[in-house]
Amino acid sequence: MTACHQYIERASGLPRTEQLFADRLVRWMYQPLREQAPPLFKALTSARMSHWLGTINFDLDAVSPLLGQERFLRRCGVDLSECLDPLERLNTPRRIFERKIRYWQCRPMANDQATVVAPADSRMLMGSLAEQDSLYLKEKFFSLRELLGDDKPRWCERFAAADYAVFRLTPDKYHYNHLPVSGELVDQYELGDRYHACNPGAVVAEVTPYSKNRRLVTLIDTDVEGGSGVGLVAMIEVVALMIGDLEPCYCEGEGYTPVVAQRPGLQLRKGQPKSLFRPGSSTVVLLFEPRRIEFCADLLRNQQRVDVSSRFTLGFQKPLVETEVEVRSTIARRRGGYCL
Repeated sequence: MTACHQYIERASGLPRTEQLFADRLVRWMYQPLREQAPPLFKALTSARMSHWLGTINFDLDAVSPLLGQERFLRRCGVDLSECLDPLERLNTPRRIFERKIRYWQCRPMANDQATVVAPADSRMLMGSLAEQDSLYLKEKFFSLRELLGDDKPRWCERFAAADYAVFRLTPDKYHYNHLPVSGELVDQYELGDRYHACNPGAVVAEVTPYSKNRRLVTLIDTDVEGGSGVGLVAMIEVVALMIGDLEPCYCEGEGYTPVVAQRPGLQLRKGQPKSLFRPGSSTVVLLFEPRRIEFCADLLRNQQRVDVSSRFTLGFQKPLVETEVEVRSTIARRRGGYCL
């Protein structure tokens, strides 16, 4: 497998090369170790090991000075002008990864209720489960029934031919997830017990990793007063290697407080903070009822580009290129409308 993984920078349309975090370790885990020592591989992707790796990498004081704060911030491209906390407080990897930003200023959102916005600063792929050629994605990224839960036939039926989008966060990213739509929270539950890596090489090597990892499933009815009008939407927040927790933090106003408990019946507002991934890489999957949304044309074009070296393209034998999107930026809109 190629050591290079590229994505498209949305603003410029240019390919960028990703610096994959702990790539040698991940490649070793998901190639020789996975095949030759399954029990050890299972242990390394367990909750206990994931928590331990997270502590080693992000919490121990002995590790933090070795990383070099200024060098680390420059390498990750962290824009300090966006951060609410001063530089002196961002003195550990965990504090950097869990940083808060002035999202209401630096991540503007279109004033259009018919739009769907990105839930995270992330790299995005999209598709439809209704398409014949999407079978390789259905069987590789996730199994719908496993993803939503074997005991949730109602939701599986609603999303059987769903449009979907996968948002892969990298360790350097702002790790708060925001709501992609407005509507009423109708169901929320947790599933899974694994902590697979979200590195592209690991995703290509492992079968349906998003269906196995620990995840929080939130169902949002947008066909309500004040809603986005795009049907039922499933937001699945998938934790990964070195992610110990997913902290709920829904806030209705500007900023991050006060936090409102997420329960069925709660009216959710698009663009507001919903949760915080603990440090590491992680993924958000969105499912939309069929024929309710249209993805933005530039995202669809980027995904099929053949001038980009993507590990997903290599693994699936067809063009499959991620676009880097900003949280709260428009990624789709209500079907029948127009999206630039």
